[in-house]
Parts: sequence; C-alpha cells; structure tokens
Amino acid sequence: MPTDDTKVQKKKAVALLSGGLDSNLAVRIMREQGVEVEAVSIKTPFCDFDCGRGCGHNLKEVASDLGIKLKTIYLGEEYLKMVMKPKYGYGSGMNPCIDCRAMMYKSAKTHMDEIGADFLITGEVLSQRPMSQNKRALQLIEQSAAMEGKVVRPLSARNLPSSDPEKSGLIKREELYSISGRSRKEQLKLAKRYGIFDPPNAAGGCSLTDKSFSNRLKDLITNGDLNPTLNDVELLKVGRHFRLSSTVKLIVGRNEEENEIVTGLAIANDLLLESIQYKGPVGMIRGNNLGPVLDTAAAVVNRYSDAPRGCASPVSVYMGTRDLQSINSIPCDDSLLDKLRI
Repeated sequence: MPTDDTKVQKKKAVALLSGGLDSNLAVRIMREQGVEVEAVSIKTPFCDFDCGRGCGHNLKEVASDLGIKLKTIYLGEEYLKMVMKPKYGYGSGMNPCIDCRAMMYKSAKTHMDEIGADFLITGEVLSQRPMSQNKRALQLIEQSAAMEGKVVRPLSARNLPSSDPEKSGLIKREELYSISGRSRKEQLKLAKRYGIFDPPNAAGGCSLTDKSFSNRLKDLITNGDLNPTLNDVELLKVGRHFRLSSTVKLIVGRNEEENEIVTGLAIANDLLLESIQYKGPVGMIRGNNLGPVLDTAAAVVNRYSDAPRGCASPVSVYMGTRDLQSINSIPCDDSLLDKLRI
C-alpha cells in the first residue's frame, strides 16, 4: 500500500509549449523537480506553428528533444468569435491577448483533466509583454479559465503569489526563478546551462499584432462584416487590399503563389479579374453590389500588370471557369491606389 510520501512524489503537469525558448526552459525546470510533463500546442487562425516565422514551427522537434508527448489543439471558429468581441479588449493592434491566453488555458485544462495532471506550466515571464504578462493580467487569465492557483510559471514564480502546487509542497518554490522584464539575459544563461547553444527567438508571429494585418481586419469589421469566416481571415493574409465601396473590397495577388491562393479562396459570388493580353496578377472582388466598381477594379488590376500605362487593354472578369465579360481598361494612377488602399 503506497505511503503518503509516495503520493506526494507523483507529480504530473501539462505545459503550454510554444516552440520558443521560455516554454522550453519552463519544462526543463519542472522536470528537474521530478514532474512528469505532457505538452499542448495551440494553433489559431492568426498564429500557428506552421507559419515559419519563429512562432514555434519546430515544435515537434522541441517536444522530441524534451522527450515529452505533444498534443496539438486547433481553435477555429470559436477563436474568431472571441477576436470580434474580446471581453478584455485589444492591445496595440487587434490582439486580444488576455482573452487569447484564457482560451489557451481552458484548452490546456481540458487535457489536464483527461490525463489527471495536477497543474499547468507556462513559459510566461512577468512584465515581458505589457498587456498579458503583468500581475493583474495573469490573475485575470487564471480567473477567466477557472485555473486560479493551478498555473506554475517557473521563470517568474518567485515574483508572483505562490501557486497551489508550491503551497502544498508538490514542487519547491526555492528552485524556481524570479526573472522579469523584456531582457533575455537570464534565459540565455539558463539555455547555456541546459546545453541549448542555438536558442530559438522568442515565440511570436501573431498576425493580430501586425499593423498592416490589423488595419485589414478593422476594415472588415468597420464595413459591417461582424461575422467573418475563416476564409475571410485567410484572405486577409495575402495580396494587396483595396476598399472600393462600403460593401466591396478588392484583393490583388503580389506574385504567382498569391495569385493561386486568391483563386483558391474564391467562393460563390466572388469575381476574379485578370489582364488578358499582359502578364499580371489575379484580382478578386468580394462583397455586395459588385457591378458599380468593376471598372475601378479592372483599372487597379491592369495597373499591376505589364499593360502599358495610358493605353486601354482588356481585363477578363470571370467566376470559376465561367467567363462573364471583358472590360477595356486604362491602368489607374498611383493617386487612386493610395486613396483606395487598406
């Protein structure tokens, strides 16, 4: 029959693994205390580990190196609804960081319940991010996710109130750290100690913090689309965007790859435009009452083609494989582009 001491030694946790250095270190610190760790990674429509921009695209390799199981959780439509109306508002862009972290905690909590884990591990560092990593925000996130006292932040724990696992003696507070601020000096020292000689950049890459992307999303919401789809979000990530009217916008591919993406994202009632005689981009107009802006759309599409300036040349308007019409159009001037650009 197991003794009480044996029960105390059984420690299991779930880690939010981003692929960045901080969460990597947090897992290592906890494993030194004999904690069995499994990890979850969160993908959203706005930031996932397949984007290749330093936001954890090497997650599988990190988990393998740590020797821990990894579960991927995708937050789709429900995440999009939260972004449209976050309880705690936005950061510098359209980033609802507090609500976002709360959703991540909730997802991790579900996995904790499934595997019988005692607490959650994160790589959060106090004061590293102004909106979501101050003491008040960390408390709000825990409350929103019904995770009060169940979150251990090994890198900053000694700067924060003791978590339940610390209070109960499940883990030793004195072996946790008191890192704070945006400097990565202490993390880099720890990385060297753990034999990580080529540490990854801080995990990030959320498009909601990007000014250009945020402007596009604001435009979508401002012009009445309060229920955008995942297709709308994917379209925001590519091309040049122009507002042709309060109900219509134009997206113009910037290269062959984006032309294919724009074409592939076309849905019912979207119109595609392309110069007939000259090499150039694919344009898409989406919205209601497209007819009045067709000439303007054709002029913009021709402007980014090899069509000679000042001379009219035909632009094909089509839907799927069905040609609808041809518009003889003179490429517009840059002053109009500046006026229409989102």
